[in-house]
Amino acid sequence: MPLCYLTKEANRFMDLRGIRYFVQIAELGSITRAAQHLRVAQPALSRHIRALEEELGAPLLLRLPRGVRLTTAGRQFLDHCQRILRELDRAQDGLRSGGGAAQGRVILGVSPTTGPLLLPGVVERMRRQCPQISLKVVDGFSNQLYDWLQAGRADIAVLTNPVNSRSVAVTPLISEPIVVYAKAQARASRRFFTVAELARTPVVSTEAIRIIADEQLQRHRARVSVEAEIDAVEAIRRLVLRGTSIALMPVSTFHEDVAAGDITATPVADANIHRILTLGRQAERRASAAVDEVVQIMTAEVRALAEDGVFSLPGGAAEKTATRAPRPRKTRNQEQA
Repeated sequence: MPLCYLTKEANRFMDLRGIRYFVQIAELGSITRAAQHLRVAQPALSRHIRALEEELGAPLLLRLPRGVRLTTAGRQFLDHCQRILRELDRAQDGLRSGGGAAQGRVILGVSPTTGPLLLPGVVERMRRQCPQISLKVVDGFSNQLYDWLQAGRADIAVLTNPVNSRSVAVTPLISEPIVVYAKAQARASRRFFTVAELARTPVVSTEAIRIIADEQLQRHRARVSVEAEIDAVEAIRRLVLRGTSIALMPVSTFHEDVAAGDITATPVADANIHRILTLGRQAERRASAAVDEVVQIMTAEVRALAEDGVFSLPGGAAEKTATRAPRPRKTRNQEQA
């Protein structure tokens, strides 16, 4: 019998306490640790799990010498349970904030390049403006964040060049150039790269930024010359600072190092290579007051960073600056950084 059918039948008997207990055990991987965390006797937790398994007609956990492991049915049921608890939390947050200031818990998704850039200012703004909102930040590449939005595992997320979708609504934030980074030299640095020079210069980059650049270079019949694809942004930064490699990344990524004079950022003069940052949320769900508050804070922080020149080339190099992002167009690949 399919688990989805069993789940529908069992919902008449299950209580939220049993569901919360199961989720805690699954996330901690141990009945003992869950009992300690929940301050519930271990035999009581075991009884709840056995009751769930009897109602579902399928084993949820494999008991191991050290801890537990989810069965296939357990993994499927966990996804249902987590979604139920998230919706319940959102409903409670909405009711609590209905008569006053926005409050509750908001799950914000950021990528390895946008998180370090946006979070310091966002957290400071939230502390001043809405300390009653609890923020949880999850980190992942843009395609992962997109999936989490669709599945309800994130309330909002900063996405890069997302595809058009009916399930995820996006608000464009800003468009910024993708530039060539190199260690600053004593001699004068070059003013720009041409497409032809970029195509024959080995660079390091994330896979996602390389995909975006290649798509935008197609009209010039050129491709990025990749020395290495590295999805660890800090590792790319250290390679550039050591003078080991040059990198192809968005202009905001190493803005502070450029401002300090340690790294140079050079535009590609004859091609508009850029990425578009957007703020995504699930289209079919009515946003809570807390989510709306965080959206406004995120938008204000991006605007402030843009005014400080974080999304622009230093000194107006090649007259290329960040702009308000246009509505994203559907692309073959979804950017991951």
